[in-house]
Amino acid sequence: MNKKKLIPFVSFLFLLRGVQAHCPLCTAGAAIAAGGAVYLGIHPAAVSLFIGAFAVSTGWWMSNWRWFKKHRIPFQKSLIVIGSFVLTVLPILPVLESKPYPLYFSFLGEYGLIYLLNLSLIGSILGGLLVSIAPWLSRKLSSMREGGRVFPFQGVMITLGLLLIASILIQVTF
Repeated sequence: MNKKKLIPFVSFLFLLRGVQAHCPLCTAGAAIAAGGAVYLGIHPAAVSLFIGAFAVSTGWWMSNWRWFKKHRIPFQKSLIVIGSFVLTVLPILPVLESKPYPLYFSFLGEYGLIYLLNLSLIGSILGGLLVSIAPWLSRKLSSMREGGRVFPFQGVMITLGLLLIASILIQVTF
């Protein structure tokens, strides 16, 4: 192979300012990690909690890109977050293979009513909600102290703490 043909492509890489991507490869990597965690015995709902958190935080991150700040449409940030969630979580749900959880309401109807819940979908929605609530909790905690943050990396610690507590509760409960 002629190495001189590669010089324009390699020199092009040095002109790039930075890489920002949310791609199918990232989703596939998350799916492989989720499948591995389920294979090791972690409940699919606990794994999906982190996948939902990943999807929503990626959506928040993408909504702050410079291109999206120039091109505004109504509810743009929310649409980007929801789009990131849907495009990340839905392809991964078949990999998790969570059994439906029956929810029985005996007081509805003549024989009762049973809803089958997809715990992986519920876990990913919960993970997305926890990631969305964590910055508000961090600001609330900082406002209690006039000097600002209570401890270093407060926002990250609150987010990971919430996710860890919720995943432990899910793992122990189901």
